[in-house]
Amino acid sequence: MVGQFGSLAPAATGSEKVEVLENDVMRILFTNKGGRIKEVELKKHFKVELDSNHKEVKLPLKLLEDEKNKFEYLIPMPGVAAGQVGTGNLYFQAVKKGENAIVFTAMGANGAAFEQSYTIEPTGYGVEYGIRHQGLNVTTPIRLTWIDYLDRLEQNFKYEVNYSTVYYKPVEDDYDYCSCTKADEVDKSKDKLKWVAHSNQFFATALLAKEAPFSGASMATEIVGEGSDDLKKLTSEISFPTDAQSFAMQLYVGPKDFDALRSYGSDMEDIIPFGQSIMGTFNRWVIRPLFNGLMGLVGSQGIVILLLTLIVKLLLYPLTYKMLHSQAKMTALKPQLTGIRDKFKDDPTQLQMETMKVYREFGVNPLGGCFPIALQMPVWLALYRFFPASIEFRQADFLWATDLSSFDAAFWLPFEIPFYGQHVSLFTLLWVVTTIMYTYYNMQNMDMGSMGGANATMMKWMQYLMPVFFLFFFNNFASGLTCYLVFSNVLNIAQTLVTKNWIINHEKIKEKLEANRSKPKKKGGIQSRLEEAMKQQQAVAAQREAASKKKK
Repeated sequence: MVGQFGSLAPAATGSEKVEVLENDVMRILFTNKGGRIKEVELKKHFKVELDSNHKEVKLPLKLLEDEKNKFEYLIPMPGVAAGQVGTGNLYFQAVKKGENAIVFTAMGANGAAFEQSYTIEPTGYGVEYGIRHQGLNVTTPIRLTWIDYLDRLEQNFKYEVNYSTVYYKPVEDDYDYCSCTKADEVDKSKDKLKWVAHSNQFFATALLAKEAPFSGASMATEIVGEGSDDLKKLTSEISFPTDAQSFAMQLYVGPKDFDALRSYGSDMEDIIPFGQSIMGTFNRWVIRPLFNGLMGLVGSQGIVILLLTLIVKLLLYPLTYKMLHSQAKMTALKPQLTGIRDKFKDDPTQLQMETMKVYREFGVNPLGGCFPIALQMPVWLALYRFFPASIEFRQADFLWATDLSSFDAAFWLPFEIPFYGQHVSLFTLLWVVTTIMYTYYNMQNMDMGSMGGANATMMKWMQYLMPVFFLFFFNNFASGLTCYLVFSNVLNIAQTLVTKNWIINHEKIKEKLEANRSKPKKKGGIQSRLEEAMKQQQAVAAQREAASKKKK
């Protein structure tokens, strides 16, 4: 026994006992074998599973509960066969210090001891945690082996597996993380770290150094597989300073709430996967505060999404008006464009040249309606990351959706469709329908004849088929995002109808076009360059045709 455990051999025998500490939001089970946390139940959060009839069943949500987990200190000890002693095989003596604290001590021979102390916060998800040792003659770093088999907690496996990983924060650098989409290993054994966090999509267990930093760590992730009860295997090997006989830390075991994590400092809030780029900054400091402010007013996440959509549309309305005004100009030019199309229907190059001449003559920019659409893309991309990352939308219901952070399942199919799934997202179907409706309305006011018959037909069908194609992708998107897209389409249609029928003066547009026609035209500009390029193209085509006739 001494050859295996050295001076800690007296602690190698015993029986396992479980101790409990709890507050209003969590209940922690400790085991004296290893002196570690055995399970954490979060009282205000639930895990939802589907029964055989696809009905949702709420279950207690627990972290760190897997029997395969390990939280073990490897203590270097001379004279021991393995060169080190693992605390996972030691039985600690537990002493409670009031209702909120407990101390685990592995008592050895000749005054040797290894101690772990836990003090749970009266409210919140934080635990003051520390280790202390004496009489162990440690001359090389103590290392912590932390293995965590993440449980599947969410319905949307793809989201959950892609938002779960190990995060870490070097003292002298920004936070970083292991790959979310594949197995990965990161070696930071020579870098001092402030914290390491094992993270699910919406919940995390973080270990923070309070005073001195960790002296190094290596992290690894392994994807277990969709058929398993586990989501991922996360591993962290953390080293402690050799000369420290005690080391103060903090544990955070709870939801990835932005304000709660930010209160710990050291960029802890960055484990919420809003993104590292400008998009992440936009989500953290624009979209998130805006949502929180609106939530304080209405209290319904679904209504907040509607209000956000309305705010975006109002902010972009001046550009939307310009787009619709440009479309109205194009509509006014339809008679001229129709005549040109009939005249040059057999000569596509000449048709395009004559069409550009009409645009230039009447002072119309055919690309004037594209900018507002492009400007909305950054908002859409930011929200794509925002909804699956924000715990405020987890299991928040709206209309038929029971979880705005995951897909909405209006009903389930008796079979699974490849690349689509077994569930049917009604928000996605509504987005497809409203997109086709909006496209159809806009197509009535567009002149596509200048593209040529075949090209125009292909472009027309592409406009209708694109939303159907995206049906397969959006079916598994967060319903908060597809809900936003539906609201956006509805408001687009409403803005278009009101602006074109009651705000834009079509007679004034015709008068303005005629006035532009009589003005002298400036040379240069994009349209002039396009016309010149078309003329050159036409000349080259004519030369080729002439050369071909000579050969014959």
